[in-house]
Amino acid sequence: MAPRDITLFCLGNFPIPIISATPSSVIPWNGSVKILCRGTLESYLYQLEILENLTYKQVEKQLGFQEVAEFVINPMDTNTAGRYQCRYRRERHWSAPSEALELVVTGLYDKPFLSTNGGHVAMPGENISFQCSSAHMSFDRFSLSRPGGPTLSRHRDARLQVDFTLGPVNLSFSGVYTCYGWHSGRPYVWSAPSDALELVVTDTASQDHTTENWVRMGVAGLVLLVLLAILAENWLGPQLPHQEDQQDLPDLSWSWQKSQTEWTFGLTPKDHQGDTWS
Repeated sequence: MAPRDITLFCLGNFPIPIISATPSSVIPWNGSVKILCRGTLESYLYQLEILENLTYKQVEKQLGFQEVAEFVINPMDTNTAGRYQCRYRRERHWSAPSEALELVVTGLYDKPFLSTNGGHVAMPGENISFQCSSAHMSFDRFSLSRPGGPTLSRHRDARLQVDFTLGPVNLSFSGVYTCYGWHSGRPYVWSAPSDALELVVTDTASQDHTTENWVRMGVAGLVLLVLLAILAENWLGPQLPHQEDQQDLPDLSWSWQKSQTEWTFGLTPKDHQGDTWS
């Protein structure tokens, strides 16, 4: 995908296109990246350009009415790493170029080591310091990176270690951090990433308050269950006599048997005057 000749543009008064990279603008060696250029629905031609010798040159064109054009760069290496921009053509004019997108390739040098002197857990409002160091390779630039966050770059004369101070931190600083080493003469070619280091920013006071609320809710629920049990007992109690109350009730089965006996043995011959005796 070698850059082609310079294209002359007559700019129209169109919205500036938006350029982005997915999954990231920092790509491992021999990996691939998709560059998205967002224009307008009326755009029928998109052009991707790379900065070379202080001039942007055409890399690829894509024809067809579409709001977003996709350009795939594969593989990613030292020739395809660099500074990109895009523009689109609408009606008879080109748009202004997008802002610059810097694509970085990683893995050309050995990974540095990332550490922190403040531990992996911090409170909101604190400052935390990361150290990125290289035991063997001498770098004059180091970068600290976090997915979804800005990449921080530092210069240090020692060339073997640099400190990154973050703060005052808040909950949004939580995440997984890595660092890279590189040389100012090749700004888009970085080392392999360091081992990841996770930073957790936590508001323990807020957590304690949340725990207190859960405990209170639990106690309230327990009290409610006890009250429901008492109400249920009072409602069912009158329908089932207690054992001591049953002792005062007459024995209905014995009384019925007794009346039957009295009726049987109380019969006399005069009660059967109509009967014939043999």
